[in-house]
Amino acid sequence: MTEKVEREFIPSLREGVDVVRMIFFKKMKEYLSEKYQSEKASYPGMIAGAMMNELFGTPNPTGNFGEFALANRETIENELHDVGSRLPDLCIPLTDALRIHFLCNHQEGIAGDNEEILKKARDYGILIEERDVPLPKGFMELVHRIGVSYGLLNSQ
Repeated sequence: MTEKVEREFIPSLREGVDVVRMIFFKKMKEYLSEKYQSEKASYPGMIAGAMMNELFGTPNPTGNFGEFALANRETIENELHDVGSRLPDLCIPLTDALRIHFLCNHQEGIAGDNEEILKKARDYGILIEERDVPLPKGFMELVHRIGVSYGLLNSQ
């Protein structure tokens, strides 16, 4: 792939990763809203967001988000360990999105321990190791299918 094509294609792949992230957030917030009914209304969304950021290695240190993630570290990790059993239908798209996220970071030279992201996902029981690394076209087709099914994308 030429450098120009790569630079144009990576944003599309990242958008696909973001669709999977939105689906993960939506499903986790729904589940956590039921589980933590006695907490403040904002709690399930904050936990779901912190889980998503932890899983993808994209912590949000701004404002109260960093403090919240630190104060709720144990809950975030426990909930991440339960994703594979609670939401097994998300493991395939999450596995593919995490791998594409890793590849995009590598292509763009984004520093950080990107391999650690995949290791953590494996340790949480989310990453399906025996699944082949997705090709970009297959990943985008998967994203389109699930994005439509969750009402985030149009069917065209």
